[in-house]
Amino acid sequence: MKYAYRLQNVFAFPSQKLTGNPLCVFEDGRGLTDAQMQALALQFNLSETTFILPAVHTTAHMRIFTPASELPFAGHPTLGTAHTVRSLKGAGDHVTLAMQAGAIPVQAHGDHWTLQANAPVTREFDTTRLDELAAALGLTREDFAADPLWVSTGMEQLLVPIASKEAVRLIRPGAGLAAFSAASGNKVSVYTFSPLAETEMLVRFFFNKNAGSMGEDPATGSACANLGGYVVATGRTLPLHRTLHQGEYVGRPSLLKLTVDADKRIFVSGEVIELGRGYVEI
Repeated sequence: MKYAYRLQNVFAFPSQKLTGNPLCVFEDGRGLTDAQMQALALQFNLSETTFILPAVHTTAHMRIFTPASELPFAGHPTLGTAHTVRSLKGAGDHVTLAMQAGAIPVQAHGDHWTLQANAPVTREFDTTRLDELAAALGLTREDFAADPLWVSTGMEQLLVPIASKEAVRLIRPGAGLAAFSAASGNKVSVYTFSPLAETEMLVRFFFNKNAGSMGEDPATGSACANLGGYVVATGRTLPLHRTLHQGEYVGRPSLLKLTVDADKRIFVSGEVIELGRGYVEI
């Protein structure tokens, strides 16, 4: 059978097609087994590949796969898949996507898409490990602006506030971060960000790429949503609007927008650009 797909860049700079985080969206995942979906995600070897399926109570159902595993939630796949669903179903600028983390509403203004994230869940970081974490990032404890915090709006990540953009740029993850991740449960993702007082922030996201190594992501919507959770958990003045710059250290500059409104609702938005279409036959 033939399975059609679309290639997109999400959180791209407007009119700059080769920016943002790449995504592959399969238009119709019916007939594919879990193993085949996982194999196709590995075949394309992008951060994520998604598969659109029918749904009863939402516009569509979406499954999200990295090359190694299925995810309950991810930001750039949600925006990119919504973009494809609008095109396929004529659903207009308001769609709702069902996924493991729940039903996520997404809306568009042109090709700029915004998702509303789930309410955050947080837990404290073991501060006896601060020096270990700092060394794993190639920093010192003095480079932290405050204690890290575990946050989840669908995917738990370690949010690490950094004292300056300069310190964010100095981060040099290596074997130490992989060892830190392994000692923390082997699926730890670390999100570092410059001070929240700045309206234009610099952020970097590190994740388990494969056994014993860490990768850096060009643009991470789930982490942007978790930053909104951090804002709520730490009692920042609301509403809050921030522009996040990510991806310059992996050659894919990306632009993300974060809003936390007065009711503590978290919104993540960015541009979606379609690059091309094709099909596979299996």
